Amino acid sequence: MASLTATAQTAHLTFKGIPIDGNLTTFVNKLKQKGFTVLYSEKGVTMLKGDFAAIKDCTVVVTEHESKVVNRVAVMFPSKDKWATLYNQYSDLKQMLTEKYGEPAEVEEKFQNHSYELDDNDKMYEVRMNRCLYYCDWVLENGVIELRIQHETTLGCRVVLVYIDAENESKVRSSAIDDL
Repeated sequence: MASLTATAQTAHLTFKGIPIDGNLTTFVNKLKQKGFTVLYSEKGVTMLKGDFAAIKDCTVVVTEHESKVVNRVAVMFPSKDKWATLYNQYSDLKQMLTEKYGEPAEVEEKFQNHSYELDDNDKMYEVRMNRCLYYCDWVLENGVIELRIQHETTLGCRVVLVYIDAENESKVRSSAIDDL
């Protein structure tokens, strides 16, 4: 992931038009007004379900730092069983993000340790074995947006999109440094 610098920010990164700022309750209430429903909420993390970027049944995870400020929002798109559908979703989102934010600052799209051509079944196996490096990062003035293909044991193979607000992430980092 690209590093965030502690520069003066004029605006927070937004998610669905909502600035990634303020406390968890306020942010979640704004998402609920946009049609999301709460699945789980505990200790600075709330999971919601809803539609995002024209994709149904996404899980959105909002995290709040102990300083009571929201700093990250992650979208976990529905899991996929076939490489073609997983890759197409990743590619479509990458294209839309590029249209909105310009070319990504960092891109890696490969499978680790392979010198031969992989078919779709091989590619899904590699995703499940965590040997798939497909990600893009957009480094913006007010934060970072990360797009990834990843596998989690209980959640399956999916595309994940993470919004990290620079100003609030800087607060998290400052607090961590204070601990040292």
